[in-house]
Order: sequence, then structure tokens, then C-alpha cells
Amino acid sequence: MKKILVAFMLLFFITGCSAGTYTNVSVDEAKEMIDNGEVEVIDVRTPEEFAAGHIPDSALMPLQVIEGMLSELDQDKKYLIVCRSGNRSAEASGILAENGFKNIYNMTGGMNDWKYDIEQ
Repeated sequence: MKKILVAFMLLFFITGCSAGTYTNVSVDEAKEMIDNGEVEVIDVRTPEEFAAGHIPDSALMPLQVIEGMLSELDQDKKYLIVCRSGNRSAEASGILAENGFKNIYNMTGGMNDWKYDIEQ
């Protein structure tokens, strides 16, 4: 019985201390989440990329500065993280998750795969 309890405590400690996670979503899933008002969109590309075209109502928060902007975000909100191809957004999603954000969605394929309206 003691061994089971120790094993359970060890498992709880390991899983409880693991880094946060985020969820990958497709462009179509992301569009549906946006249309349903479920998420706020954060674009982590450069200002130049953002100016060339972005998802309507998205906020620019370049990957290079996102850690310094964490205090501007609400940890209880759901965020969809977007970049050009899905690589920088995955990195940004990881940063948010590691800092206690629980509802983070990474749009795989990024703006390269986005086939819906954009703002310039």
C-alpha cells in the first residue's frame, strides 16, 4: 500500500509540474472559433507582415516582444495565436502556456493557409 501511495504521489508531482500545453487547430477550426466569438486573435508576426494583411480584429504582438507583453493579457481568456506558417505561433503558444495561460490555440498552417477575409 505504501508503494502505491508513493508511486501516486510521484506521478502527481511529475504531471503537476509539467509545462503548460496548448492546442493545435486547423485554419477551418480557427475560423469557426473566431466566428463564434470564442477567441481573441493574437498575430505574432512582424509589423511589416501584419500590415501586409491580417485576420480582422487581430492584435499584433510580435514573437520577439511577447514575453514582455504578458501582463497585457488575461490568463482566463481564450487566445488564438497566428503567424505566417505556424512555427512562430507554436513557439509563442508555448511561451503563453509556460506562463500559466490555459486556453491557447495555435493555428497550424498560419496565414499561408488562411483562405478567409484579411484586413490591410
